[in-house]
Amino acid sequence: MSRQVFLYDPPDRFVAGTVGLPGRRTFFLQAIAGARVTSVALEKTQVAALAERMDELLDEVVRRSGGNAAVPAVAPTEISDSDPLDTPVEEEFRVGTMALAWDGEEQRMIVEAQALVELDAESEEDLAEAEERLLQDEENGPPMLRVRLTGAQARAFAKRALDVVNAGRPPCPLCSLPLDPEGHVCPRQNGYRRGA
Repeated sequence: MSRQVFLYDPPDRFVAGTVGLPGRRTFFLQAIAGARVTSVALEKTQVAALAERMDELLDEVVRRSGGNAAVPAVAPTEISDSDPLDTPVEEEFRVGTMALAWDGEEQRMIVEAQALVELDAESEEDLAEAEERLLQDEENGPPMLRVRLTGAQARAFAKRALDVVNAGRPPCPLCSLPLDPEGHVCPRQNGYRRGA
């Protein structure tokens, strides 16, 4: 079976969002172009890492171009997007590997999210070799979401993604673990239940 690539060049909308209540949220990347909608599930830490690395890459592009790249220093307010995910949210796949690149000729950020794949390997070397073969297999690899964004779209995505990650449960002021609405057992309080 050939690889399925969900290509959005450019998307009408590309956002990170969640479904569910804080503490039980499922995170998604969602790309939209016309009537096409692709949603892929991923972990909260993956969303945070993607947003942080995207900002770092954009900062590096600005630095190397001497400020001449078509990349704003901050997310433009006119393209900020705080709307919820388009529904129904139907998961195409769960993300395993992500990649970022900057296309200098086209002045575009390229975001790739590849499906999670389980590999059987006898040793660490075999696992590394199998992973490399999988990543290089353009024809038969796992499904992939590929999105090409302008610098402004990338900044807006990164800002929203970090806002979504930080919109979860507030941290306990003593131990920094997340507080549930009903409280939590705080290790710094020697096991006493701490209210929200």
